[in-house]
Amino acid sequence: MKSILKELVGGKALVFIIVLGLGGSFQNGFHLTAISSPSPYIQSFINSSWMHHYGDVPGEKTITFIWSAVVALYAFGGLIGSISVRYLTNRLGRKGAMLLNSAIAVVATVIMYISKPAYSFELILVARFLIGFGAGLGLNVHTIYLGESSPKRIRGMVTLTSATFLSLGKLAGQFAGLREILGREEWWNILLCIPTFFCVVQLAVLPFFPDAPRYILIEKGNAEQCKKALQCLWGPGDYKLEIEEMVEEQAVIGEEHNKSLMDLLRDKHLRWQVFSLLVVNICIQFSGVSAITVFSFNIFLEAGIPVDKIRYVTLGIGASEVLVSITCGLLIERVGRRALMWRGFGGMSAIMALITVTLYLKEYSSVIPYITVILIFLFIIFYGGGPAGTVLSLANDIFIQSYRPAAFVFIGFLRWLGFAMLGFIFPFLIAALKSLSFVLFSCVCLIAALYVFFILPETKGKTPLEISQEFKNIRACGSSKEDAMCLETKL
Repeated sequence: MKSILKELVGGKALVFIIVLGLGGSFQNGFHLTAISSPSPYIQSFINSSWMHHYGDVPGEKTITFIWSAVVALYAFGGLIGSISVRYLTNRLGRKGAMLLNSAIAVVATVIMYISKPAYSFELILVARFLIGFGAGLGLNVHTIYLGESSPKRIRGMVTLTSATFLSLGKLAGQFAGLREILGREEWWNILLCIPTFFCVVQLAVLPFFPDAPRYILIEKGNAEQCKKALQCLWGPGDYKLEIEEMVEEQAVIGEEHNKSLMDLLRDKHLRWQVFSLLVVNICIQFSGVSAITVFSFNIFLEAGIPVDKIRYVTLGIGASEVLVSITCGLLIERVGRRALMWRGFGGMSAIMALITVTLYLKEYSSVIPYITVILIFLFIIFYGGGPAGTVLSLANDIFIQSYRPAAFVFIGFLRWLGFAMLGFIFPFLIAALKSLSFVLFSCVCLIAALYVFFILPETKGKTPLEISQEFKNIRACGSSKEDAMCLETKL
């Protein structure tokens, strides 16, 4: 622990991580939760804005459609931002792409702020698209930048800070949305502008930091600048071993830099990596986190918690996720990504099964709702300390430099398309299955836990080339030269 802290404060790495986090995934987390508090006020503003411009009262369907567009444009912007990550990181570098992302956030904030005095709901639509674009681009660039700037011995811990700042952003959005803070009708546009302060800080501070060392050496071929970047971030040293590993990877890549998404999907040597990302990300989408969000209010109400106090309990859930994410960061280099992930999914599966039982038995005892509340907290703990914390680190680990941006395009596509699909499917799923939907989520989590335990290799303390070899060692039925009769992986 002391050696890790010594590394973080030996150079400028700690400040770098904080500045990058507040202008990166923190923005995504804040806007995910902050929009729920002022939603009735924004819908009221849409109504008055329409009357101001067109002179008649809009129908209920019109208001619903415009509000749906406000929500959907965030997801659409996120999808476009994720798809853009490969192009922008190649043209501008990791630092340049991050600075562009912060600049876009500032522009979106100005548009969002003036929408209210201008009586223009159209400006809200434009701002939400730009905010979504920044969320999709920023989260991916943030993770890539961290992973390509950190030594392999603490790469997982450093990369996981992106998940920690995402959780911190969610908590900040919930807190700022309280009525006692900014959750009032007259302040909704100010509420949605708050996180941009950190983007301005990032625009002012990040230019004084170097670009990602791996990007500088492997893609730009500048070993001397790479060494200076490592020394700036991590303190004095020759970093001979790190540079030798980068040179080795550069030799393997050759001139084939910046592969496209289609190159990634067509490369037969990367099928296990791509399939692993597909399984893990889909299972996270359908793990039941959205169900917890929908059901938690009613569960807390049935447990006897007053309506006006439920929001504070929700804040407690958010705080738990932040604390667990920090703990996960401290453990990831000791326990490993794979162990945290399969245990997290396994715990989530068991808890979902228990929640199904407690929801079914809630009428039989007044104690049952309190047990369900405890289970919800436990679910968030397993989620934050397992899949949510490790998936971004895993994605950064399992691809070499030339395929990494394309891999994050793939992840972003899965995340934002899944976000949109889940938003459409989920209400019908809950209406049809009700509490039995938790059985489905339990099965999804169990599938993910089994896949990670039996197939996914450990990536802790290994170079991307070593990890690629681990995936090549996976053999499916009939695919190996020895005609293996079962699936195996060298762990």
